Amino acid sequence: MSDCLFCKIIAGEIPSNKVYEDDVCYAFYDIDPQAPVHFLVIPKAHISSVSAVTEENCAAVGHIFRVIAELTQKLHLDSYRVVSNIGEQAGQSVRHLHFHVLSGRDMTWPPG
Repeated sequence: MSDCLFCKIIAGEIPSNKVYEDDVCYAFYDIDPQAPVHFLVIPKAHISSVSAVTEENCAAVGHIFRVIAELTQKLHLDSYRVVSNIGEQAGQSVRHLHFHVLSGRDMTWPPG
């Protein structure tokens, strides 16, 4: 999608601080971190949000969660939160499926 910020990051048109990349997903540190460790993991295929996950693209989501498990182990994160905002009222500012991984501070509940 040509006007999507995350598609432009994946394409290398916008710089990012990459954490991980493979054929299915891309992970990078958030430019406005909300925790000492805060990175995002996104599918390379443009999926607008969790509400757009289908039988055809759900394998990418499973893959992303496996990557999150590997990255958190590699970064020695014993405790972390994974968040995906769906829709404007929930705080989704980029209409491309993404998972925030946050760690390094107490995570209060309920959030936000």
